[in-house]
Amino acid sequence: MTDLEGSFLLPGLWDVHIHPDYHPLSTMPLPDQTALFGHRLRSAMFDSGIMGFRCAGSHNYMDVAWRNAFDSGQFVGPRLFAAGYFLTTTGGHFLTSGHALECDGPYGFVKAIREGIKNGVDHIKLNLSGGIIGPKWDLHTQSFYLDEELRAAFDICKTRGFKIMAHATHPGVVKEAIRLGAHSIEHGYIMDDECIELLLKHDVWLVPTLAISQLTPSQATNRWESMFATGRGWSHALCCRAEAAAPVHAEWFQKALKAGVKMALGSDIRPLKDAALLEMGLWTRNGASPWQTLQAATRHGAAICGVGDELGTIEVGKTADMIVVKDDPLKDINNVRTLELVIKNGKIISDKRTGDQVTDA
Repeated sequence: MTDLEGSFLLPGLWDVHIHPDYHPLSTMPLPDQTALFGHRLRSAMFDSGIMGFRCAGSHNYMDVAWRNAFDSGQFVGPRLFAAGYFLTTTGGHFLTSGHALECDGPYGFVKAIREGIKNGVDHIKLNLSGGIIGPKWDLHTQSFYLDEELRAAFDICKTRGFKIMAHATHPGVVKEAIRLGAHSIEHGYIMDDECIELLLKHDVWLVPTLAISQLTPSQATNRWESMFATGRGWSHALCCRAEAAAPVHAEWFQKALKAGVKMALGSDIRPLKDAALLEMGLWTRNGASPWQTLQAATRHGAAICGVGDELGTIEVGKTADMIVVKDDPLKDINNVRTLELVIKNGKIISDKRTGDQVTDA
């Protein structure tokens, strides 16, 4: 037995919208990028208690490789659910990331999805619209796919039984993705009342990624946010785009929360060991209670990945992925930062009180 001495036991945390660091292949060799991604995933688990991740895009299937390495027991690491490349059109969203695969025409998307399935992905990520970060032609108010491309992509995923993470940023594309059968809507920067109704009617998840619009230097409200926003190094133009989007993004997050839309916590930022913790702070800053935020980062994180029966809560019969923090996160969500223990499969793998950490098998 372990005496927690008044500390607080929680399920392990989840971040269900992540990417590896953005390093174009020309500036860092692929093996180095892959190794760095694994290091960052392990650091997030050992240093921050983030026990589960859902990837929203990575190149060369490095997320598949690390999922397999963790699942085999070769390395001690978090639960990882892989997407491989995210798919978009030629001239689509976030092409400079190195994680995008440009497709055109219905068969182009069908072929790319089949390639992802062949390479072992867990789900398919489709970037249906633009974003806040990008060149002037990559705008979150615009869609990229033709109707026949959308239908083909969704049809082959349905036929093969693969869930779709739908990057959808404005009402038209949010509604279309829901109607076609998306498992989750990522971002939802701009929505309307019908979007909320459809999310509820079709029981679709929303992953709001508040960090994309609300972590510029002028919006920072504490030292963690200030350190991140300053270190992010965004240009003035990108900060302006984010700040212009922030109020509407916050409005629809709050409306979805109030309506009871299913939401899970995903950050879409790096470094991974800080990302989920920053996103949790933004949830409470935007009106979520600490309890709602913890639910989004634990129970709902496991559920959106399809493992809610095994993980995400502390219950008899479930896998014991847990963390211990010194201070009560229900009083202040930032108390999740007072990490003491990380427990995976019922075994302590990191003890911040003593500095002990497991070695790999």
